[in-house]
Amino acid sequence: MYRTFFKRFLDFSISLVALILFSPLIITLIILLMWSNKGQPFFFQKRPGKNTKIFTIIKFKTMKDPKKNESELINQEQRITKVGAIIRKTSLDELLQLVNVLKGDMSLIGPRPLLIEYLPLYNEEQARRHLVKPGITGWAQVNGRTAISWQEKFEHDVWYVDHLSFKNDVRILLKTVQKLFNREAMSSIEQASFALWDGNNQ
Repeated sequence: MYRTFFKRFLDFSISLVALILFSPLIITLIILLMWSNKGQPFFFQKRPGKNTKIFTIIKFKTMKDPKKNESELINQEQRITKVGAIIRKTSLDELLQLVNVLKGDMSLIGPRPLLIEYLPLYNEEQARRHLVKPGITGWAQVNGRTAISWQEKFEHDVWYVDHLSFKNDVRILLKTVQKLFNREAMSSIEQASFALWDGNNQ
């Protein structure tokens, strides 16, 4: 019952209330990023959701656009703006994904939505991460986030799929809040946040 109904009900209710409560902060960030990014405060990207259905994720734009003929993935760290660095460090760039949750593309809790380019690289077990909606935070994020190996991350994602419950969602949510106020943890996450996956189990 929780998986099929109450989880969606809670996702919708919590994200709606959160968007209302955080609206002054969201408006402030939009104004700052419009100034910092020459009128472009938002970042949109296609990501795979539940059952690999493609949706458009929305985030605050924290990087400069890549140069002509330069891949979106090249030199990401060097393209972060000063305002963007602050927003990333506090994870506020994820705030707008509440809109994705409200629309039903995502859940508050679930495996993080990764790049479309990764879809052909998953083995059968890793691909099971797409049996549930992707989340703003998840079991992998509260167990090391990007500071752990890709193999460990996928194992955590599949564990969540097999153990999805109200109890575990509350547990993950509380651990996420705790990590947001842990400066040391956030520092280690920031340093590892640009590692891309090439299909190897590392």
